[in-house]
Amino acid sequence: MEISGSFSPIDIAVSGMRAHNKHMGAISSNIANARTTDDGSGQPYRRLEGVFKADGEGISSVSLSDIAQDMSPFHHNLQPGHPSADEQGYVSMPNVNLPIEMMNLSIATKAYQANAAILKRYQKMVETTLELLR
Repeated sequence: MEISGSFSPIDIAVSGMRAHNKHMGAISSNIANARTTDDGSGQPYRRLEGVFKADGEGISSVSLSDIAQDMSPFHHNLQPGHPSADEQGYVSMPNVNLPIEMMNLSIATKAYQANAAILKRYQKMVETTLELLR
């Protein structure tokens, strides 16, 4: 693989940090709304998913091209006294699974940290090079 001339290691790492920051925002929204039975339209909250895409061929930057709603079915819990319960006493709950969201948040955090580490190593390499040139 070849690094495109328009993308430096800094550009690639920064794009990864931006994409994972947005992804962590979507995951945080999922966690915060895991029990929201009415999103304002009468429906339970729908889980958000980040859609990543490479910005070029080969080694290039990455971006979050879209944050899409997960269209999987809602969970149904038996809660007869709940204000959102149907005639049988079932409440439609968001399609958010907290353990999965926590794993996704951990993965996104580690990816963000890896990109930050690349920036630190690149900065140290530049500083060492400048020190050798003095």
